[in-house]
Amino acid sequence: MLKPVYPLYLNNEAQQPNADLEVTDKFSGEVAFRCAQADAKTIEMGIQGAVEAAEPMARMPAYERQAVLQHCVDRFRERFDELAYALCVEAGKPIKDSEGEVGRLIDTFRIAAEESVRMTGEVQPLDISPRAKGYQGIWKRVPIGPCSFISPFNFPLNLAAHKIAPAIAVGCPFVMKPASRTPLGALIMGEVLAETGLPKGAFSILPAHREGADLFTTDDRLKLLSFTGSPDVGWDLKARSGKKKVVLELGGNAAVIIDKDADLDDALDRVIFGAFYQSGQSCIGVQRILVHAQVYDRFRDMLVARTKTLVAGNPHDRNVFIGPMISEGEAQRLDGWIQEAVAQGAKLLCGGRREGAMLEATLLENVDPCSKINIEEAFGPVAFLMMFSDFNDALAMVNDSKYGLQAGIFTRDLFQMFDAWDRLDVGGVVINDVPSYRVDNMPYGGVKDSGLGREGVRFAMEDMTEIRNLVIRRN
Repeated sequence: MLKPVYPLYLNNEAQQPNADLEVTDKFSGEVAFRCAQADAKTIEMGIQGAVEAAEPMARMPAYERQAVLQHCVDRFRERFDELAYALCVEAGKPIKDSEGEVGRLIDTFRIAAEESVRMTGEVQPLDISPRAKGYQGIWKRVPIGPCSFISPFNFPLNLAAHKIAPAIAVGCPFVMKPASRTPLGALIMGEVLAETGLPKGAFSILPAHREGADLFTTDDRLKLLSFTGSPDVGWDLKARSGKKKVVLELGGNAAVIIDKDADLDDALDRVIFGAFYQSGQSCIGVQRILVHAQVYDRFRDMLVARTKTLVAGNPHDRNVFIGPMISEGEAQRLDGWIQEAVAQGAKLLCGGRREGAMLEATLLENVDPCSKINIEEAFGPVAFLMMFSDFNDALAMVNDSKYGLQAGIFTRDLFQMFDAWDRLDVGGVVINDVPSYRVDNMPYGGVKDSGLGREGVRFAMEDMTEIRNLVIRRN
């Protein structure tokens, strides 16, 4: 189903200057396809095209922007199987999960199509004192201008969609750098967008090596940088981004609390999903599992037994739940963190074996607070358990992290729910589910080292617009 070579998209047009970027099948390790790779000159041309497209994009009527987004929805539905297969190959994501991500891609563009005709402003009375008598204000939102997008490998369809779809909805031209390990999803989006009547220069999708892509960050003609990826890279990009607005979605080491009144069978199903879905390569994947002392032993034993049943292997097999990590190097890194934790006194409850890029679903307990597996983002199929006796202590344990993306709490206590919502230093609190839960229209993002700003189509649209005020003197 995959072609051997794919073009990049420069100023709305497919171009094949080379086939320099090799993309591997993450399970077999073999080269699955090649795609064109942009150099600095090509990136410069894309940025200039976006600058020239800014005015025609801003003047494009809302119903025309909606039609572009609806065309994408229709075409993604038609190409559903192709998109899922491509994702399974380039990301190593199990086929069922790949199909789920294609569904979310469609949802995200559908939401953007709906929101594109809902941008409103406000009539604001200004006569708050005698000096403002006879004055009236009106404000509206206008596109911020050319945008720069850098998307990650773990959700190459939906996280790219969370940048592209809002930009089209508000009328912002953009240049995008997809992850070099997983560029195909974004390139297929480019192929579909090229079928539409967007103004020339409205979009460029340009795979490029990180070291050759500084213009995505530093060029002052770009008015917004939206980056999803690792904290180290994200904060470095912000430091070099100049005057532009910056939105960062960076990840974390998300925690879930299992209180003594929780439905343990339900919590078990959701924690298994949250910790090991797509081999744990999710920024809101469950990493820290806090369990009340009264149910700790029972839940631990249930969790270990279920984890041992998870099927690992070829992601094209519909029975497989654990596929490969994105690379053998990443699997080696996390394997080293597990070994370090055990050497520091942690108990290995199950898993812990690695073969190439395949790492078993792994559970630990008694993890040293200073170990990497506690402090850093694991970004793989590893989680560990901790015990608590007091709910206040559990909240403090969740907050004891440099990250703050989302947290999950299994509780039936209404007062504890609101207490957690007030006190947890995170971007989102999920009750009776894992922090890994996300719907694509909700505000999503983090605090502390987890980032700046919010995604979720309407909220991304706000970041991609500016308020323009009008003051009227009526006497």
